[in-house]
Amino acid sequence: MDEQKETKIFVKLYVDAIHSGLAADMGAERWHTLCALAVYMDENGECYPSMESIAARLGIKRESASRRISRLLKYRWNGRPLVTVRRRREPGPGTWANNVYTIAPEAQLQFGNKERLSG
Repeated sequence: MDEQKETKIFVKLYVDAIHSGLAADMGAERWHTLCALAVYMDENGECYPSMESIAARLGIKRESASRRISRLLKYRWNGRPLVTVRRRREPGPGTWANNVYTIAPEAQLQFGNKERLSG
């Protein structure tokens, strides 16, 4: 028997992400990156995976994952970012803990069953 536990948590993709043209406009690379990031999000759209985790999920090197995340952060749909980032600090002088990414409801991705309202 496989020693890994099966995960029963899901992220919903609304069909409007496709019908609205969002996925096509984003292009395959940004869409792929967004979906990889979304598997870490909570019901508020927040997630904080390491760059190493993102790279592993995408099957690429850390440096490539960093470039992809940067391009995703610059992307705008209807003039608004789909993903934003804030840097979280550890207690103490000048120590960064990690990045906290927020995936906007306009990305048409949602964790679990709780509905999020567009801003």
